[in-house]
Amino acid sequence: MSDLVNSFIRYLEKEKKLSKNTLTSYENDLKLFLTFTNQKSVALPDVSGDTIQEFFKMLKKKGRAGTTISRCLATLKNFYAYLISVNIVSTNPAETVKAPKVEKKLPHILTPNEIDLLLDQPRATDLKGFRDKAMLELLYATGIRVSEMMELDLSDVNLDMGFIHCSSGSHERIIPIGKICTTALTEYINTARPLLVKAKNENALFLNLLGHRMSRQGFWKILKQYALSAGINADITPHTLRHSFAAHLLENGADLRSIQSMLGHADISTTQVYARLAGSRLKDVYKKAHPRA
Repeated sequence: MSDLVNSFIRYLEKEKKLSKNTLTSYENDLKLFLTFTNQKSVALPDVSGDTIQEFFKMLKKKGRAGTTISRCLATLKNFYAYLISVNIVSTNPAETVKAPKVEKKLPHILTPNEIDLLLDQPRATDLKGFRDKAMLELLYATGIRVSEMMELDLSDVNLDMGFIHCSSGSHERIIPIGKICTTALTEYINTARPLLVKAKNENALFLNLLGHRMSRQGFWKILKQYALSAGINADITPHTLRHSFAAHLLENGADLRSIQSMLGHADISTTQVYARLAGSRLKDVYKKAHPRA
């Protein structure tokens, strides 16, 4: 069974050009499912819709969120479609299973004042300060995912034209960067990065203090430290800056299609959550400010 999972993941990587994060999610979902079917002594061709429902009940008992279960269902649908294509099974049992209802929560965003506080924390007085300032400014300036930022190479940045080239799986996009971000990147690239580089052939844009490509985990710790020093009590993740980027653009007149393009959303419905968020914030402002609210 593990060979089938590996061949499926390779298929998704080579043919569908999915991102590393998505591939990891697929692989983890299938490992959970195969562990479950092994415990139940059910072979893949014998899996039914009831088997999958039982699997989801087990996940729910373990506290897994509805979003996780919905993602697992999508994984199983794609996996069985692949098994049909390679003549391992003849039917897709996941097609008969309904996804659980998921409560759509509005994403948390920072206020412009909180963003200013956070981005002012790194002091450009040493290598780490120059680098951290550039990373935070870039995330908020472009709304890219932290995984995409970690994969950026030096050649993906065009300081003269003021944009970055970002690729994720088969999707590529050109995203503009503002003057403040351009300045932070210029200072980092010219001042700090040459001193961080250990290998002549190192292409990574952002490096850790050992001279290797910065990791998502490393950046997460950095962000948490700066949020703490800025006095921001909210539970900030790298995605908070992505949400804040989109929400602030929308609040200042940007259209949804442009935001969708910059975020790299395949479907406009994914971007529309920020319109709901803006409407919710306007209601709060109205209630606080209007004398008859």
